[in-house]
Amino acid sequence: MSDFKDISSRLKGANKSSEPAQPKPMDFAESYRIRAKMVGVLLRDARLKTARTIEDCARLLRVAPEEAEAWELGDAVPSLPQLEILAYYLDVPVSHFWGASTVGEREAGRRDAQTEYMALRDRMIGALLRQAREEINMSAEELSQATAIPAEHINQYELGELSLPMHELSVLASSLKKNVSYFLESSSHIGQLLMIKEEWKHFTDLPEEVRKFAANPLNIGFIHIAITLSQMPTDTLRQVGTSMLDITM
Repeated sequence: MSDFKDISSRLKGANKSSEPAQPKPMDFAESYRIRAKMVGVLLRDARLKTARTIEDCARLLRVAPEEAEAWELGDAVPSLPQLEILAYYLDVPVSHFWGASTVGEREAGRRDAQTEYMALRDRMIGALLRQAREEINMSAEELSQATAIPAEHINQYELGELSLPMHELSVLASSLKKNVSYFLESSSHIGQLLMIKEEWKHFTDLPEEVRKFAANPLNIGFIHIAITLSQMPTDTLRQVGTSMLDITM
């Protein structure tokens, strides 16, 4: 929004003083006027993004539509409690109303980041695909015959030049003796969140008594013992079992 950037730059100009040798008094009236305009622009921006009307916002806060419209024009300014309710209603953080960017600007930044993320992931998946293929000494042509996917496409997938459709990835993974989870991302913030969701899904699939036991903080010691036992070599574990039988007999 060029209008918002213009208002923001004018506010900065209003807050600046002249050279130290010739100090200029702060123009509070102009500063307040510009701040009111900025709140109005950000309020209108958030409202339009959620397809709400001025009447919707006015009805929510039990004020006249004319008053809500005056807020957006910068002729009046809502109170903090009113902004808190509007933030909840318009699905933005309350800090949005004293920030320096519009919802549209932030969304544009996220879209750019998402595009970069997907391009990077395509290359990573391609590298894993090629690695899995080479591990079993299979050529792209042989993989093509096994999956009915053109070898040219497989080469483009491996170079990250084409996004690999999920149904083809499943077939390729099966032909390469890999699980689809082999290709999942786990190092970035997104990958970690997805991994946590997968782990939570497995946890909720456990029998109820097992979930209750694991969720009880008093049982953490028993869980640590179980982890230690699961990491022991088979021979050592057998010896531990034999020792426990000797103790109980």
